[in-house]
Amino acid sequence: MTRQYFGTDGIRGRVGISPITPDFVMKLGYAAGQVLAHDSEERHQGRPCVLIGKDTRISGYMLEAALEAGFAAAGVDVMLCGPMPTPAIAYLTRALRLQAGVVISASHNPFEDNGIKFFSSQGDKLPDEKELEIEAELDKPMGCVTSEKLGKAKRLDDARGRYIEFCKSTFPNDLDLRGLRIVVDTAHGAAYHIAQPILHELGAEVITIGASPNGLNINDGFGATAPTALADAVRANRADLGIALDGDADRLVMVDADGVVFDGDQLLYAITATVHEQSPIAGVVGTLMSNLGLEKALKKLGIGFARAKVGDRYVLEQLKERGWLYGGESSGHILCLDKHSTGDGMVSALQVLSAMRRAKKSLKELVEPLKMYPQTMINVRVEKGFDWQSHSPLQNAQAQAAEALGDTGRILIRASGTEPLIRVMVEAEDAELARSQAHIMAESLKN
Repeated sequence: MTRQYFGTDGIRGRVGISPITPDFVMKLGYAAGQVLAHDSEERHQGRPCVLIGKDTRISGYMLEAALEAGFAAAGVDVMLCGPMPTPAIAYLTRALRLQAGVVISASHNPFEDNGIKFFSSQGDKLPDEKELEIEAELDKPMGCVTSEKLGKAKRLDDARGRYIEFCKSTFPNDLDLRGLRIVVDTAHGAAYHIAQPILHELGAEVITIGASPNGLNINDGFGATAPTALADAVRANRADLGIALDGDADRLVMVDADGVVFDGDQLLYAITATVHEQSPIAGVVGTLMSNLGLEKALKKLGIGFARAKVGDRYVLEQLKERGWLYGGESSGHILCLDKHSTGDGMVSALQVLSAMRRAKKSLKELVEPLKMYPQTMINVRVEKGFDWQSHSPLQNAQAQAAEALGDTGRILIRASGTEPLIRVMVEAEDAELARSQAHIMAESLKN
């Protein structure tokens, strides 16, 4: 197996690039099963049961079988639902009152990669203490319960229909999508059989692209990370709108009738600004990468704004701490906690469509008050262990850039979590100013 990884929002401490072997995955299932079985025994809940879903990568078949074997060896029952969006597993785990949900997916990455993500019984991330307990079990030898205690596996045949109805339930009953022609791109991923019926049953005429998975083509030239295919299809079919999801369908990008692409910051604004008109919103959580224009536009409406670290799990943590409902990332992960416990590409798309219908405006018109600031991002390769925070040439360049920008821009410097790279980002009202200051700081890292 090449370029496999385990850990995207997975078990604490194992995050990063590392090979996934069937042996390791079976042991992971056993370790997680041990923790779940212990919890169920303490609470007198009987035998625990988990739901396993996956995206359309060819390696998912192998990893699914290994996980199933590990859980069974720990005395945990398993429900299998085949390819389903990551947020569908979160919803079904909660709706079926299961002890945990597991997703085998590498999200927007190419087919060679894969990863494993856990959901709690409430459809959100596992508590930190549970992650640590599973990690402790991983370091122990794997065993097996006696034959009469082995877990069983069965297929959840109506998973698709249940999730489709859930998504539709997040769209207002007094609205529909009649008269709209929509192109939807599912990236040959987990929503290939989900997105079209949701939109069609709400009244839209739907044209699908990127909906023929073969195990090897997920995210390949289609989906939220490659929106050119969607923009071309929208124009070619004279559609009103385009919706692009990523491989596991938790990320959203949209395209208007002219083929203009709208990212997560713009879509989050469209949703929250419209909701705010009906019922005031206290605040929205973005990330360190969220555009400064979003922050200023929301504050103009009287909506608070806070920044979390990059990653939807950190956005979720801040939302819960503050008691807010809406947040997201510019990459297209959008959280609407009044609708779902996790980020969901289709649910988010339906909230944008609801805002358009409610306001009787096009997507372009909804987003028009938001003036996005031009951004320049430069990645600088450095020596492993390089202490950029104490690098005086960078500090001097950063101070000069801050003075040049004043309150018309923003600087973000951060280290990559997986590579020896320093990411330098500058955004400003003046695109040339952002570009020049970013280059000056990037060059200072080479001195």
